[in-house]
Amino acid sequence: MAGAAHRQSVQSTLLASAAYFPDHTILELEFRNGAIYAFFDVPAECFLGLMEATSKGAFFNRNIRNHFRYQLITETDQPN
Repeated sequence: MAGAAHRQSVQSTLLASAAYFPDHTILELEFRNGAIYAFFDVPAECFLGLMEATSKGAFFNRNIRNHFRYQLITETDQPN
């Protein structure tokens, strides 16, 4: 995707990595279970807040989950 920031690994028990595409305001989050979701219309400030948060999982739950339209990009590769 144009204008892509490189995918960054994160220290989190919930998330494995994050990538932000400022030209499209899309945040891609890879979860520890292998699933990757795209979140749409995410302001850059929200991405920066996530990356600076002490607890990425808590920030995700408070500020991203249920706040933005999203789409599953890659299914989890781990069994339930």
